[in-house]
Amino acid sequence: MNRLILTVLLTAALSHAAKNGNADPYVELDVPRDQVIAAALYTVHDNALKLNAQLFPLKPEEARDVRLELQTDAGWKEVSRVKIRENPYGNQRGDLSWTALFRIEDWDDSKDAAYRVRHGKNAIFEGLIRKNPIDQEEIVVAGFTGNSVKAGHGGDISRQDLVDNVKAADADLLFFSGDQVYNHTRHYEFWIKFCTDFADILKDRPTVSIPDDHDVGQPNMWGQNGKVSTAPGAVDGGYHMPASYVKEVEWAQTANLPDPYDPTPIEQGIGVYYTELNWGRVSFAILEDRKFKSGPNEVRVVEKGRADHVPNAEFDVTSIDKPGLKLLGDRQLEFLDAWGQDWTDADFKVALSQTIFCGGAHIHGKVGGRLFGDLDSNGWPQTGRNKAVDALRKAHAFHYAGDQHLATVFHHGVETFGDANYSFCVPSIANLYLRWWEPMEPKGGWKPGQDPILGNHLDTFGNPVTCLAVANPDKAPNGGDKLTTRAAGFGIVRLNKKTRRITMECWPRNVDIKKDKPYPGWPITIDQTDNYGRKAAAHLPTLKIKGTRNPVIKLIDEATGEWIYCLRIQGDTFQPKVFKKGTYTVEVDGKAFKGMEANQLNETKVVELAL
Repeated sequence: MNRLILTVLLTAALSHAAKNGNADPYVELDVPRDQVIAAALYTVHDNALKLNAQLFPLKPEEARDVRLELQTDAGWKEVSRVKIRENPYGNQRGDLSWTALFRIEDWDDSKDAAYRVRHGKNAIFEGLIRKNPIDQEEIVVAGFTGNSVKAGHGGDISRQDLVDNVKAADADLLFFSGDQVYNHTRHYEFWIKFCTDFADILKDRPTVSIPDDHDVGQPNMWGQNGKVSTAPGAVDGGYHMPASYVKEVEWAQTANLPDPYDPTPIEQGIGVYYTELNWGRVSFAILEDRKFKSGPNEVRVVEKGRADHVPNAEFDVTSIDKPGLKLLGDRQLEFLDAWGQDWTDADFKVALSQTIFCGGAHIHGKVGGRLFGDLDSNGWPQTGRNKAVDALRKAHAFHYAGDQHLATVFHHGVETFGDANYSFCVPSIANLYLRWWEPMEPKGGWKPGQDPILGNHLDTFGNPVTCLAVANPDKAPNGGDKLTTRAAGFGIVRLNKKTRRITMECWPRNVDIKKDKPYPGWPITIDQTDNYGRKAAAHLPTLKIKGTRNPVIKLIDEATGEWIYCLRIQGDTFQPKVFKKGTYTVEVDGKAFKGMEANQLNETKVVELAL
């Protein structure tokens, strides 16, 4: 059966199931037996391949093993056979898995490898494990978020335009930042729908798919280290659905990722997946924005009404930035600290997460629906937000994310405007809940003739941000296939390793990226070093490095022992900026040169360092 026809039939079956409350996947997902393999997601990191094959439900009499074969000069060769992860927590609704995880160590990533996943006699799913594009000048990452399937929001139309444009861009990596599933009790069935929609691009390129709140069965999420949530809206923090449900969601979407940095489970035995993926000499930090985040009930802003919404413009938002509140959590901050200093085989640092570190919208849900603070955003808690942004800027890391249902590019600040890194929040695939960026009090920083919603602003939590572009929905958006009025679309990021420039593109739905134009305001191009925009208080001498090119430079404040920032430079000459006068240690590819003084701006001295 043609897979497009299969997708159409599956859409109809799930719609029928949703209307009739049918929870039996054997009924609704009974596909031809040569089509039981729905998709395969994979990554390759540090010469280890992890490929997770997603299957439709098997019948009781069918085999429970799946084979991975590679094409060789002598034909197809079986390299691994694994048992299917079928239903590990019993028959609770949603706890189905039907996955087969393959892991191959000592993978040769220097060449393409054709593969096929097989089940039984007739089921075959073919794809390509791409070679590591370390020699490519440009690495292309396609970004997506918010895969609503609701007809009124355009979710019931084909995803073929997205598939075609990924192929046109020849993306090296796919990034789905969350809400791949918008059904709160039936993740398995609707994840199958996602897999069949995107199977044709998933099979041939590494994929990062990370779940967000709707994937794990709740409208918003503050994970609070895995506690059980009992309050409506989960405003008490934690998880509303059973831990078994959450585990299967995370397994289906993240089992193909490199091993976690620290695999220690959180409460209820729920796992973690934050980790690094190095692909094409780009080091990606994959984060879990909300797994450790504190819940709104910790700071209850109103006696009645929503605990996660700031009630009015007069409310003192600094009063809810209380000591002890968490955003990324201590574990992930420790990971980012180590990640930021390790530039092994990397020319760029990029953070991938569910959403951006600010309150990136003002109008929620409908025209006139102004919020004065949304605790579901990562603008709160402010101290936790600043720790996260500071960790990224020390690594000169660009931030790629989604979730806001609104495409934006921000230059973030900690102490002041533009002293940190850039973020790109991609638009939703189909926009379920509309948001607008419409700040009331611009702080300047825009160019003559520029829309005042751009430039410098304080978000609703007082965080300094500079808006470079936004794709607001129309004031009277349509549903159905007119998705541009709902500001739906996807993102493309191009990382040029030769020029060390980052180009962001924001595209509408149902366009041809080879012929059409992106949303107004895009593309936007920045330099890698712009991701630490803090102004210098002084400069060290210009360093002329002998014996190597493109070394890693790490700067350490000798007065405090703190590392200030780390970066793989381009070429063999670099003048470090510092943020206070003093004495510093410069590490060049791990070799320390101590006692280097910074006394003034634009120091004219040149120092040769031999490795």
